[in-house]
Amino acid sequence: QVQLVESGGGLVQAGGSLRLSCVASGRTFSNYVMGWFRQAPGKQREFVAAIAWSGGRTYYADSMKGRLTISRDTAKNTVYLQMNSLKPEDTAVYYCAADWNPSGLGYRDGRRYNNWGQGTQVTVSS
Repeated sequence: QVQLVESGGGLVQAGGSLRLSCVASGRTFSNYVMGWFRQAPGKQREFVAAIAWSGGRTYYADSMKGRLTISRDTAKNTVYLQMNSLKPEDTAVYYCAADWNPSGLGYRDGRRYNNWGQGTQVTVSS
């Protein structure tokens, strides 16, 4: 059974940075895509970034490109999301998700992902 545990959220001032972590367990993650999504109050869940576990190809939401770096440490079974130049509109609960996806297609679609973490709150003050 896949388990995903996020950490690293918190309160930060606008312009600041945070690094989120997602520790994955329960299986090997070859052919998986690991994604980060976020959901703000009253808004739909949206794609933030994703990375292919095998090979490390990365994908980013256009709206946040340039401010994000997603990476993974296969030895630690951990995925990271480095977020810089944070804005108040980045305030949301951020979720880590895992999808068995050898092709890497459809990574933006949260409905593909069967495994989710509990989320970590990111609050950016102005």
